Amino acid sequence: MKFPKPYTLQEIATLIDCDFVGDKTFPVLGMNEIHVVEEGDIVFVDHPKYYDKALNSAATIVLINKDVDCPEGKALLISDDPFRDFNKLTQHFKPFQASHVSISETARIGKNSIIQPNCFIGNNVVIGDNCIIHSNVSIYDDTIIGDNVIIHAGTVLGASGFYYKNRPEAYDQLLSGGRVIIENDVHIGAACTIDKGVTGDTTIGEGSKLDNQIQIGHDTVIGKKCLIASQTGIAGCVVVKDNVTIWGQVGIKSGITLAEGTVLYAQSGLGHSTDEGKTYFGSPAVEAREMFKQMAYIKEIPNILKRLKRDKKA
Repeated sequence: MKFPKPYTLQEIATLIDCDFVGDKTFPVLGMNEIHVVEEGDIVFVDHPKYYDKALNSAATIVLINKDVDCPEGKALLISDDPFRDFNKLTQHFKPFQASHVSISETARIGKNSIIQPNCFIGNNVVIGDNCIIHSNVSIYDDTIIGDNVIIHAGTVLGASGFYYKNRPEAYDQLLSGGRVIIENDVHIGAACTIDKGVTGDTTIGEGSKLDNQIQIGHDTVIGKKCLIASQTGIAGCVVVKDNVTIWGQVGIKSGITLAEGTVLYAQSGLGHSTDEGKTYFGSPAVEAREMFKQMAYIKEIPNILKRLKRDKKA
């Protein structure tokens, strides 16, 4: 998430009432999660296990719960609760805006696009030309939709990411201030849910086609010309490269990459990144040829046991 204008380190520290290390005029341009940070961004870290990763990331401002040595060219925001203060910044720069109409006055809808009855189109939504948005679709604030997109009934774009901190008293949600971006020529089936990024964008690439009842988590990026069949669940921060095919009832772990041309057969559970052009099957998923060999061996077990019994009698 980029801020509407540059801020200084001191201004940000004042917003969240915390101390800082660095030049008070040090520029702050935005805030992001660690996998998408850029120069000028704030990243937060609240566990010693991840201090080095945050301090050595592309982020130049680290919101941290310990006064550590500050790397050259960076600045620190010292907080007793970085998670809480990251949420404060999200609330400040991306506050929830209630809407009292079905289609926000700030939404922009392109030429020849059709919005069927009972849809909700939120603030600052952009819908391109020649789109069809079927009934009962909810499109949350700041979503961007390209040209020639079809979205079927009951789909929700832009719900909050499933991201929680386990505190002793309750789970605490990390607020989502990102967006959903749907590129040109995408088709999305009925009753799909695509969560917005926590600070960045959840993206569906040009020409990709999604079946019904698919869940895509926060900050996941789907490439171009991907096919995803129904009841697939993709966790947050997954990267799916171009021309990937995912068949029905597949589950995909967060934070992994599906290489270009990957194929996942139905009912697979994928917990690791894949290699380009390969096909996977099973739970946990392995290369399909290996899984089929294993299945063939398993089918032979009764025959092996029968032979062992015959040999024992003999």
